[in-house]
Amino acid sequence: MWKYLTYATAIALTIHGLIHFLGIGVYFELLEMADLPYKTTLLGGAVDVGDVGIRVFAVLTAVAGVGFVASAVALVIGWRYWREMLLAVTVFSLILTTLDWTVASAGALANLAILAGLFVMQRL
Repeated sequence: MWKYLTYATAIALTIHGLIHFLGIGVYFELLEMADLPYKTTLLGGAVDVGDVGIRVFAVLTAVAGVGFVASAVALVIGWRYWREMLLAVTVFSLILTTLDWTVASAGALANLAILAGLFVMQRL
């Protein structure tokens, strides 16, 4: 049972991580998406970071994506520090999704669910 739960969790983390890469495509103007339009603002339009700033933001988002995929691999292979890694990348991702709340609110909720899962696992 735990084996299947481990794999299901790893798949969910991988999907969450891959979604982070959409920012690279959109904010580097490589693709267009209706739900993730190109913009240069964060915090609901309150802060204009410009073209370079939004691309830096996209790279940071991709770093979080790599972290989620790496956490999934670490979980599956049973690396001792996978929880700490996942906690760090989730907090980082939560900060990023909060900055881009208008298009990343679902990601923020996913991050909160991951944090809740880590908290519950710690108690078991």
